[in-house]
Amino acid sequence: MPAARKNDHVVEQDPLLFQLMTEVGMVAQLSQNRAASLLAPDLNMSQFIVLNHFVRVGGESSLSQLARAMEVTKGAMTNTVSRLEHKGYVAIRPDPQDGRSKLARLTAAGRAARRRAVMRLGEALAPLAAALSDQELTATLRALRTARTWFDQSR
Repeated sequence: MPAARKNDHVVEQDPLLFQLMTEVGMVAQLSQNRAASLLAPDLNMSQFIVLNHFVRVGGESSLSQLARAMEVTKGAMTNTVSRLEHKGYVAIRPDPQDGRSKLARLTAAGRAARRRAVMRLGEALAPLAAALSDQELTATLRALRTARTWFDQSR
């Protein structure tokens, strides 16, 4: 195994997969903190993630389905979706199959809010393009999608 670089503050060399997960975790923390400041006051991260989910998967979802997809409690999801509904970003209706359940869907205003957020985030991240080539970004994205798929299937 190659020796750790001095500035990595690694006493002994950790397994490669652990190093990867450590880096992913740190990038997630740093990027979410930056995104949260850029999204405020219109959206918080939980709200943005729900809007992003709807754009990716489309259609309607029950609050239970959303909670499972985001790996949060149904109560937390109910709170997030209620705030999005208040802003006009999602529409909620009773589930005709289950009177106790509710279905949520993205509205045109929610799609526009997500688009504005993506534009703000994209502008803020543009300088990162100087640090990574298109080839590096493409390879990294491919690897991360493979890892995400594995984690999704291994829940």
